[in-house]
Amino acid sequence: MIGITAATGRLGRLVIAELLQRVPSDQLVALTRDLDKARDLAAQGITVRRADYDDPATLDVALRGIQRLLLISGTEVGRRVRQHQNVIVAAVRTGVRLLAYTSLLHADRSPLRFLADEHLATEHALQESGLSWVILRHGWYTENFEERVRHAAATGELVSATGAARLSPATRADYAVAAAVVLTGDGHAGHIDELAGDEAWTMADLAQAISEAIGRPIASRHVTPAEYRAFLLREGTPEPIADVLLTIETSIAQEALFDDSRTLSRLIGRPTTPLRTVVRTWLRA
Repeated sequence: MIGITAATGRLGRLVIAELLQRVPSDQLVALTRDLDKARDLAAQGITVRRADYDDPATLDVALRGIQRLLLISGTEVGRRVRQHQNVIVAAVRTGVRLLAYTSLLHADRSPLRFLADEHLATEHALQESGLSWVILRHGWYTENFEERVRHAAATGELVSATGAARLSPATRADYAVAAAVVLTGDGHAGHIDELAGDEAWTMADLAQAISEAIGRPIASRHVTPAEYRAFLLREGTPEPIADVLLTIETSIAQEALFDDSRTLSRLIGRPTTPLRTVVRTWLRA
């Protein structure tokens, strides 16, 4: 039996779709806080169980009989270490044989400390648990740029504070294939996989991809970090969110989201999805 936490989330659903191409539905267990959101999964023959990262009692019941488990990291920054530890402890108690965890690219050295520290603490807890483990360090999702791409297409310019720094995101679907490969294959235990897209690009490259997709020029305007924060506030971004986005922007400028190992494409057995393919899809919608 293979369990997937956060099964009704965007990544969880993609992982399940990939797993269904590899194993029968009755070998899958969808773990979710809200059973109503998983009715469509149950209709496909997938076992659905309630699992709340904050409620260890639900986890002991939910993980019974599961041999391989994907722990998709939680979204509540500041609470995730305890939440993830709850899952790890329950996995030990219930006899899970392999736990795969979705961490952050280069978590041990990333300047994105407000994200990386929780991931790194979870990695350490997993490594000390006695479980067999796989750590899937995800780079940025290409989808994280969709709103930015649409804004640039509408205004005619892409504003950034990253200079010529490179980044190498991949789509959620690419990462989902990697998870499915690990959960259904052998020889992955003990690996820390740095996963990112094959293609490295800059914000100027992104502006060019938008231009090609819509058939008119998009300017790439580089600004200082202070100017970028002011730009976000002028666009109506709430101040706390603007500060988070600025931290991400300055981290991109340090190439925190760049990796050229091509570990992801080797793991999934195909090239990762090109940036221009994704941009064209968004701007046709």
